[in-house]
Amino acid sequence: MSKLIANGRTFFNTLRSLQDDEHRTSISYEEDIQILKINGDCSTVLNMYYGNNPVFVCEKMVTKVEINDENVDETSSDLDNEVNTSHMDLGPQPLTIMKARQLLSWYTILHNSNVCSVDNSALHPLWVRCDMSDPDRTCWLGAEPVCSGSKVTGGKLYSVTCKGPTVGRGSFVTLEKLKQEHKKRHHPSLMVIKGSAQYSLFGAVVVENTTIGSPNSVTADFKWSHVESILEIPPLSSTATLNIKVASGDMKSPMYQVYRELEFLQTLANGLRTGETEWMEPLETTSAVELIKDYLEELKDIGKTLQDQAAKTSEATKQRLESENVLFNSFMQRGDLDFVEQLWVRMRKSVTSYQDIGDCLKLIIGALRYGDVKPWIHRDSSSSLSKLILQSYREQMEPVSLTGVTPVHMLLEMGLDKMRKDYINYLIGEELTTLNHLSYFLSTEVDLQEQVLRVRKLHHLLEMVVTCSTFLELPYDRLFFLTQSCLQYYKTCPYDEDHEFKLQIKPTLISHFYQKEHPVVWGVEVSSGHSPCEVRTSLQLSDKPLVDHTTSEMDIQNETVNVSCLLDKKEEGTVNGDHEEEPSYFSTMVSCSLVSFT
Repeated sequence: MSKLIANGRTFFNTLRSLQDDEHRTSISYEEDIQILKINGDCSTVLNMYYGNNPVFVCEKMVTKVEINDENVDETSSDLDNEVNTSHMDLGPQPLTIMKARQLLSWYTILHNSNVCSVDNSALHPLWVRCDMSDPDRTCWLGAEPVCSGSKVTGGKLYSVTCKGPTVGRGSFVTLEKLKQEHKKRHHPSLMVIKGSAQYSLFGAVVVENTTIGSPNSVTADFKWSHVESILEIPPLSSTATLNIKVASGDMKSPMYQVYRELEFLQTLANGLRTGETEWMEPLETTSAVELIKDYLEELKDIGKTLQDQAAKTSEATKQRLESENVLFNSFMQRGDLDFVEQLWVRMRKSVTSYQDIGDCLKLIIGALRYGDVKPWIHRDSSSSLSKLILQSYREQMEPVSLTGVTPVHMLLEMGLDKMRKDYINYLIGEELTTLNHLSYFLSTEVDLQEQVLRVRKLHHLLEMVVTCSTFLELPYDRLFFLTQSCLQYYKTCPYDEDHEFKLQIKPTLISHFYQKEHPVVWGVEVSSGHSPCEVRTSLQLSDKPLVDHTTSEMDIQNETVNVSCLLDKKEEGTVNGDHEEEPSYFSTMVSCSLVSFT
């Protein structure tokens, strides 16, 4: 017993030192064990219990495997025949069930003040990856202290098993058996049963049994009470949350043409920052100089009033937008492009060098200086060229030196002005926000690089709003709430296309999307008791394993089951046919036991 406590104290003190060191996230124990300090949301299973709270994870020390790739082609040169050495990351590696139980027994015993007189103040929960070598295929074992105030009065022990994939409801544990499993462990007088499910509404698609990934995804999470059967469809009384992640640049997006415009804007900004510019392929066959020259000649020859010029250029802009993207036209069409914006539209589609920008601006400034054109501009235009135009009205234009990066600087300002107005036009036109709420994103008091970044944030916001409006047909109040939460997020957080925005909705708004589909994750949880002594038994069915350290045995089993399922379906004539295929699911079960120290 003394040796057990001595070994346990060494392990306990190792965990304590890792917990107390704020800057350390891992530590080694013995020769081949690694202990990580992570947030629970880094693991699907742990996230069910801890969210972003800290957790200890024990796993086998990872050693990178060297792979020798020898080229044995007889016709290759000696250089080609050299051994190429690379490293393969094996991912997280599990420990044996026996070792996991030993570590958890030390953790639990050292928390019990009745067994040993040490500082038993609570440590973070401890979870150990297991190699699934037992009959139940245990993939995780875990433990956490139960406290009353600052005193540890007991502990919870967790066991996670993972099986599958299997097909058909008959292959999964029934709801009644799950309740019996909970009763057997805890003998409760009252049980609460809750359901959860996640559906993919928009994102990856399956074509001929192959999943084609997408940077965009919209999933819906449902939670409800009174579960009656495994894999039941979430009732309309459920609470539902959309998880929205949209990346810019998807060619299928109605926003793609605007993204291309933003991409050119970013190219100019990158050129100013690095001194090197990778020019985009021009969209016009006519050179930039010729386009600007023709436009100035058109304005000069017309010789009409400023209002007539505006009407003509607005109509031309409308026709051009309609030809570019009919679907997007209803979102972002503007019929009030001023002189500077018209120049931007032409130049961004045709310039391929700094020389092009400089030559175009020389033509424009020359036409203004000699009074060949008297263009109109928006009152709130802030670009350097707009200021020169205002000066030209009074025939008092200041001299401009178009050397160095000045032309790029001027063109970037023109683009920023135009794109900001595009976004304002949509967001305010749809009554999704006000100018006051947009002031952070429209500020010209910050440097140009920061202005471009804030415009990119506005674009990302619009990508999400348009996706939810076009493909999910969400009503105005949900689009308004999404807009406000995105604006609030981006006022303080960096640009992040991987961020998942949350949106509460009523299930009835998306019932036609999910009620005839299969969930990607479906779960049921049986619980009893009250915090901190609440205990839960849960079952999760998922199209992918919830465990990231699955063994090769499971991988082989997965492949075998999928092939056999396809063969069965082919015999039934249901592969890519008219009949609905029943999906295969991995089954993950979490059981909990409560231990009292008093």
